[in-house]
Amino acid sequence: MDENDIIVRNKARLVAQGFNQEEGINYEETFAPIARLEAIRMLFAFACFKYFILYQMDVKSAFLNGFINEEVYVEQPPDFQSFNFPNHVFKLKKALYGLKQAPRAWYERLSKFLLKKGFKMGKIDTTLFIKTKENDMLLVQIYVDDIIFGATNVSLCEEFSKCMHSEFKMSMMGELNFFLGLQIKQLKEGTFINQAKYIRDLLKRFNMEEAKTMKSPMSSSIKLDKDEKGKSIDSTMYRGMIGSLLYLTASRPNIMYGVCLCARFQSCPKESHLSAVKRILRYLKGTMDIGLLSRT
Repeated sequence: MDENDIIVRNKARLVAQGFNQEEGINYEETFAPIARLEAIRMLFAFACFKYFILYQMDVKSAFLNGFINEEVYVEQPPDFQSFNFPNHVFKLKKALYGLKQAPRAWYERLSKFLLKKGFKMGKIDTTLFIKTKENDMLLVQIYVDDIIFGATNVSLCEEFSKCMHSEFKMSMMGELNFFLGLQIKQLKEGTFINQAKYIRDLLKRFNMEEAKTMKSPMSSSIKLDKDEKGKSIDSTMYRGMIGSLLYLTASRPNIMYGVCLCARFQSCPKESHLSAVKRILRYLKGTMDIGLLSRT
């Protein structure tokens, strides 16, 4: 779905039962790096500084492009068994969704391809690839199967798009406007980042849609402590609220202090702590359209 909860495309996949895999037999390495939100925000700011537009493309069935070194077999999926060989299994030639090594296999395939095409991998952020041509620069940021890219010369973007389509099945999605829960508007005066959809989903998830709004995320006179005599609450729900709000700080740093203060009490949360978290959500309900603007 897109930012307006409209279905963009439907997918059906054959998925392996990776939880049955045994380490050392069915897989070795599983780690695959992904871009940090801080790195994404820095890319937005750099694009503003250099006055170029960021574009987005999506790799169709990305994990199916990875090569695996191990010998792996999967059962035939229900209702799709062979009439002639119903008891046979499939031997995998490539990676499959659900395999523990699938993300790593895809990243290795993609990174080797980009390096072969003249890109240089970032020394600190290994999901960032840079290619220079005379005085121009092309930046490519990878987040699993989502790729955002931009260049100081539009011809480099066109060249990169053709290059990727020649090797993989790609969906070119045009200018970047929605990425990892971030709503992005690339304007003449700068790039605006907002998470209004994410906030709406958050309020719905924690039954706060009808709550009254607040003008500030936290009272200036509040003093949170362990509140050992207070009534205990569901710690799992509380931790979920804190984690969700921490992700929101990508575009709303003004709630960082309040969220981090409430995060100190995740081991044994009380009603007083939950009340403070709910106030942050009530503040967000009334300020959904606030975000970050990186000026050109």
